[in-house]
Amino acid sequence: MALATRTDRRPSFARTVWDSTVGKKTVMAVSGLIMLLYLIVHMIGNLKIFFGAGEFNHYAHWLRTVGEPFMHYEWTLWLVRIVLVVAVVAHATSAYQLSRRDIRARPGKYVHKKARSSYATRTMRWGGIILGLFIVWHILDLTTGTVHPGGFQEGHPYQNVVDTFSTWYGNVVYIVAMLALGLHIRHGFWSAAQTLGVGSRTRDRALKTIANVLALLLTAGFVAVPVAVMTGVVS
Repeated sequence: MALATRTDRRPSFARTVWDSTVGKKTVMAVSGLIMLLYLIVHMIGNLKIFFGAGEFNHYAHWLRTVGEPFMHYEWTLWLVRIVLVVAVVAHATSAYQLSRRDIRARPGKYVHKKARSSYATRTMRWGGIILGLFIVWHILDLTTGTVHPGGFQEGHPYQNVVDTFSTWYGNVVYIVAMLALGLHIRHGFWSAAQTLGVGSRTRDRALKTIANVLALLLTAGFVAVPVAVMTGVVS
């Protein structure tokens, strides 16, 4: 008599975690914090533009030589890019699937309206879409030069930044995206803290204050560059 073969394999631990709501929220929180750390470093680097073309271009070149001679030219930069791509994809996928799960869990309209949430909470989804589209435009503008105005100059990031923010649409796209980023960070940081178990009744006020300060500093730091170009401080 032939032996029956088992086809009901138990899902792996990683699959079980990913399929759970808590698992998706954890992935979303961790990937969000990775991106937040990158944004802080990126903003500090951007502000070097106020020290002149030589300083800014040297910084951009340094990013490509980090780790040499152990790491080959641009290897560290590409490693950072890969980590960021994984974080962005994981964050977006988690957000989308959690959103769909939330919609399926409440197919009908509420009998009573929910308490009015903050503007940042209500716009998290649209803010995520805006930021996703901005990332694509930003890469095509200042990394590949595909949509860059005025002629992209490889190895001259200072001039490329000035070119971009010398156009009205470059400023509009960037500033709108940075405002959306500020709102996203304001709500996302606090939510990540709750998901990872850092939040508590006694810490909520401090966490919300940190979230507000981070959102304000990052928004102001990033927006300072296009404003400086528009006003002629950077030219």
